Amino acid sequence: MQPASMATDAAQWAASPPPASPERASGLEAARVGAPTAPRSLREAGLGVGQLSDLTLKLLYLHGALAGYEIAQELRLPFPLVEEALRFMKEQRCAEVTSGDSLGPVSQRFTLTELGRIRARDVFEQCRYVGPAPVPLADYTAQCRAQSVIGIDCRAASLSKAFGGFVLPDGLLDELGTAVCSGRSIFLFGPPGNGKTEIARRLGRYLHESGGEVFVPYAVDIDGAIMTLYDPALHRATDGSPAEQDPLSPTSMSLADRAYNEAAPDRRWRRIRRPVLLSAGELTLEMLDLRHHPGSGYYTAPLHIKANGGVFLIDDFGRQIIDPRELLNRWILPLEDRVDFLSLATGRKVAVPFEQITVFSTNLEPDSLMDEAFSRRLRHKIRIGPPSRDMLEQIFELICAQQGLAFDRATVDYLYSHHYTELRPPRSSDPRDLVEIAGAMCRFRGESPRLDQEIVSEATRRFFCPLQGVSG
Repeated sequence: MQPASMATDAAQWAASPPPASPERASGLEAARVGAPTAPRSLREAGLGVGQLSDLTLKLLYLHGALAGYEIAQELRLPFPLVEEALRFMKEQRCAEVTSGDSLGPVSQRFTLTELGRIRARDVFEQCRYVGPAPVPLADYTAQCRAQSVIGIDCRAASLSKAFGGFVLPDGLLDELGTAVCSGRSIFLFGPPGNGKTEIARRLGRYLHESGGEVFVPYAVDIDGAIMTLYDPALHRATDGSPAEQDPLSPTSMSLADRAYNEAAPDRRWRRIRRPVLLSAGELTLEMLDLRHHPGSGYYTAPLHIKANGGVFLIDDFGRQIIDPRELLNRWILPLEDRVDFLSLATGRKVAVPFEQITVFSTNLEPDSLMDEAFSRRLRHKIRIGPPSRDMLEQIFELICAQQGLAFDRATVDYLYSHHYTELRPPRSSDPRDLVEIAGAMCRFRGESPRLDQEIVSEATRRFFCPLQGVSG
């Protein structure tokens, strides 16, 4: 049972739907999400002068000396805001100017005094994070809502292109398209070998390539604690390198340049493609909470939060280290109300956005994984069953064409007469696996690749070999 305050926060979150996009482009592309604009004051930035001074202290402690514009570049803030922190540090006798004054404080080089170095070491003891200034949690929440996956525009023509070269059963494209348009969770289930994982991956790739761009901050301030979020290993940035984003220059800086530009983006955010993150059997409950670094004093966002604005794929659901019911119970509220609660090291719970399409894929029986209460929260339940005979022929023909082999329908006739039964139906992966085995046999024998009855017979004998009763 969630605490009353948490339930209230969740209700308020659910009551404020993401704004409708004013226009739609063809395919999946939604209206362009507006970039966060550069803050005009420390208050707009969600920063106190003390907090910004601490970040600057650590920066100077590591670099020794930096020009004003270099400090602004590292913190990703307009220089007038950084200037307030530098002025405060000089007043506190923690920093001093060593050289440069042709363009004012922006070109001056700053270094720490002995008192500043002592203060910097104290600050490092509390938190070792050094980098772009964090954005407030409230700003991150608002941006996530503005770039929500709910209501994105998915059309049959663009979705079919994403599944080019992949044979789908009749009606499945409509089910997948409806699920994408809803922006809600998807549960793919059915016997193994029929393409669930590939379908999930292609859905993710489709949103990543055609779903437009979203913005993710380098770090988020959560009640004074810092949570790092942007991950270059998982997020595909589309705004160039950090240096390319920065207009500051020691030679070209003028008074006009230093003035606040209302059109300038907030450089504490990166523009990225909608993210797609995959997790499989290694998923644990601990991986779904903030990762606290005791020696560094800051947090790393969990995988599903890094997936906000995109897709989080959970493959082989039910085969995780933890019991699937524990995982599902952990996500009952997030899937319903699109808000998750993460735990700080102090024990305090904080509400963070859960704005993503979560895709579960499993070959286990759904009844063995969940009860009715959770099943209701999985909006789109799509069964991926064995292929029909016509579909199997299409898959065989496609695989043969890719391998430069002649396709003979007699191969499918042989499989149905000798191997497929009601208890052992065909799988969509069978053509790929059998053609691969046949090719390996031919290469070993020094023969040209072929798929005649002799090769098929031997390949199926190896492939469909029963494992029951085999001992020692």
